[in-house]
Amino acid sequence: MHGTAAGPLIDPTSRPAAAAPPDGDASAGTSQAVGDVVRRRAAELVAADMDPGSVAGHVRDAQREMARFRMGYEFGIEEMLTKIRILRSEFRQTHDHNPIEHVTSRLKSMDSILDKAVRYGCATDVPTIRERIRDIAGIRITCSFESDAYWVADMLSQQPDVEIVQRKDYIAAPKANGYRSLHLIVRIPVFLSDRTEHVFVEVQIRTIAMDFWASVEHKLSYKYRGDVPGHLATELLDAAHTAAELDARMGRLRDEVRDLGTEGAPGAPRDAETTPA
Repeated sequence: MHGTAAGPLIDPTSRPAAAAPPDGDASAGTSQAVGDVVRRRAAELVAADMDPGSVAGHVRDAQREMARFRMGYEFGIEEMLTKIRILRSEFRQTHDHNPIEHVTSRLKSMDSILDKAVRYGCATDVPTIRERIRDIAGIRITCSFESDAYWVADMLSQQPDVEIVQRKDYIAAPKANGYRSLHLIVRIPVFLSDRTEHVFVEVQIRTIAMDFWASVEHKLSYKYRGDVPGHLATELLDAAHTAAELDARMGRLRDEVRDLGTEGAPGAPRDAETTPA
């Protein structure tokens, strides 16, 4: 990141890339990374015999810039979560089926952002990172059925302030290792006191079976630093096929229940009142 007159805040090529942590809230790691970056830059300025007052000013500028950088993505996550909560509440109260089972979110740590910038070969200034790295903010939606994943994606894409920038359907076309999920890169406005920022948020939508498989695969990949042994990779691929078949079977069962009616009796209305899960 940069933003001070003294030059780039950090040269990411001067340190080894850190392994990505397991899924979860990255706020603690981000705070530590921000502190490390600021302390390292301060030491560089002191070593260059810069006036102590100027050093303090540059450090404060760097801290403010990094805080503002992260703030936009934090608010972007909150904007999307609000939309998802509204949909989820609406379905609980007015429909006989809620397609959204679980929702989680995460914000990439500064180390992860800088490491990805290095892998992409892009500059580490704020405008470039904003444009090139589009999964800094992430939301994961877990559904019961494959059809629900597409349904939720369609509902989000129809909202006027949600711009679908990219859509990758790994359900219809799984990755080579068996990974399945529906990925959306959306851009939404965040209204601040003095400006409006448009931020990218990655939304992953998957079934419970897909999410379970991806969680196990992520842990194995983290343990083996991305080089999963061949026999485990084969087992994972076989498990992915099993999970896909499970999703298909559960979808067929759901369709049969719908044909029977909500009470399990032929001819019962599909919109009959039911107790939400």
